[in-house]
Order: sequence, then C-alpha cells, then structure tokens
Amino acid sequence: MHPQVESYWGNVNPVGPRSQYDEAKRYAEALTTAYRATQDTDTTIVRIFNTYGPRMRPGDGRAVPNFITQALAGRPITVAGDGSQTRSLCYVDDTVTAILAAARGGHPGPINLGNPAELTILDLALCVRELCASQSPIVFVDRPVDDPGLRMPDIALARSVLGWQPGVDLEKGLRTTIDWFAARPPTLPSPQPPDAGALPPTRAGAAPGRRRA
Repeated sequence: MHPQVESYWGNVNPVGPRSQYDEAKRYAEALTTAYRATQDTDTTIVRIFNTYGPRMRPGDGRAVPNFITQALAGRPITVAGDGSQTRSLCYVDDTVTAILAAARGGHPGPINLGNPAELTILDLALCVRELCASQSPIVFVDRPVDDPGLRMPDIALARSVLGWQPGVDLEKGLRTTIDWFAARPPTLPSPQPPDAGALPPTRAGAAPGRRRA
C-alpha cells in the first residue's frame, strides 16, 4: 500500500534478515494494545517513519549518515540497487514534537509520524553530495534483501487528531545534520549497503547491558 496508512497491517518476511526488526515492531504494537485493554492503561502507538538529524551514528548503516560521511571524506557514495527505491525523511525536531503531541493527545493509535515528502535514494545521495560541496562519485552496490521499495506515510490522522505536520524541509534539515558531522572527527561509514531503515550493527561479543528508560 502506498502511501502507508494506519489500517495497513504490513507485509514482511518473518524469516528474512530484517525479520527481527520488522516483526518486533508489530509485536510491540500487539503488546501495547493488550496492555491497554487488560490493565486499563492510557497508551498511544506511534509509527515513526525514517527520522534523521544530528547525533546519528556514522556507521549505523543508514543512508543519511553513510552518504554524509562518504561525501565529506571524498569517498564514493554507495547507493543500493539503482537508487530508485524511495524514502520519506523527517527531521528529528519534528518527530520529537509529534511524539510529545501524541503522548498528550489521548488517541490510542496507531498514528503515523513522518514526512510525506517522498524522494528516491539516488536523489538523496545527489542532494547530500551537493550540500557537502563534494566531488564524490556515485557508486551502485547490491541492494539489501527485503529492502522496502516505497516508503511514504499518510499523515492525515496526525494532522487531524494532533494538529501536527512536519515543518523542517529536507535541505534545511540536511544542512544542520551535515554541519554536525563536519564538526566531528571523520569516521568511515559501515561497509554494508546503505539503507534509510537499516538496522544498527551489533558489536561481536558484546554482552547485553542495562539501559536506562
């Protein structure tokens, strides 16, 4: 379904390389719904589409940090497949504002939170290269298995019940993000093909530790 609406249940590969990521999101929604029903607890489910901004990890495999670090270093910008797959990128400030509005709003959800401005991965790479004033060549690499082809949220519900829509355009958001990366020591991106929704890498041998809520 394109664009994706809240009534769309998803179509994922339960045994693919992205399965733990895809199914975990659906499982979390099921748990939240059950807890709301059995414990009479106020909950809200939000579906966060691709978000970007400062403080992203350079090597986490996602397109924005990969493209920026590659462009700033003058290295080839690696685009998965032919780059025709699309993403919709929401600047982090807009996403946080939406989450807080949902927390106050009382709607049980799901509610899509994202930017409905769709662009191709190739266009994103070209945009990042231009904003970085880089001469990096575009290099096409193998596309990851089960890589989503089209990603664009329908945010009509968020507009209606939260009075929210994103306000930061892509160029402004990317410039702020690029400035943040440029002020840090250069870091080589992940060698895996970039994808705006890729999973962060896991350190081999790392023991699970406690995390603060």
